[in-house]
Amino acid sequence: MRTLDVRRLQRDGLLQPGRAFGWQWTGNGEEVASIQIRTEVDRVMLSYRSRNNGGEWQPMEYPVYLEWTPCHLGSRRAWFRCPATGCGRRVAILYGGSIFACRHCYRLVYASQREAEDDRARRRAEKIRRRLGWPAGIANRDGGKPKGMHWRTFERLTAVHDACAEASLAGVVKWLLSMKRRQRRVYDGGDGW
Repeated sequence: MRTLDVRRLQRDGLLQPGRAFGWQWTGNGEEVASIQIRTEVDRVMLSYRSRNNGGEWQPMEYPVYLEWTPCHLGSRRAWFRCPATGCGRRVAILYGGSIFACRHCYRLVYASQREAEDDRARRRAEKIRRRLGWPAGIANRDGGKPKGMHWRTFERLTAVHDACAEASLAGVVKWLLSMKRRQRRVYDGGDGW
């Protein structure tokens, strides 16, 4: 989905009232989508065309209200108020679909939330390997303690790494066994493949 990040708009100085500009998304060096944005006091007007399921293009224009919160060093931070009916959440990023709305309205989750436990364990073990300067891959040999790292820290990280690597490998074994059972059913004629 296309994303519109209020932090980037603020950082680029584009949220000053009275500004109008276009925003494009590219893929492989080519423009794949665009939107026109007009800033007003405490809101931005989004203008673009949208279509559902390959239907006719429909012009869309609606306001997205801004909320400002103070920062510790005197400036202020902008937030979008989700324009979806009944939402109004304060968010930094809106996702483009038929309308631009927050991830909660589109029921989007982070990639790690869709991962199986063994995949998450493998990713965590790889992160620890990078921190320790070991070669990538949980099947590779472990390296030694990095220079300057406390032994206590090294032992703690090694224990977490080993537990995560074990959980990841157990997940792989479980998957392989399920594939073997499926293959046996196919060869026995029980699955109809």
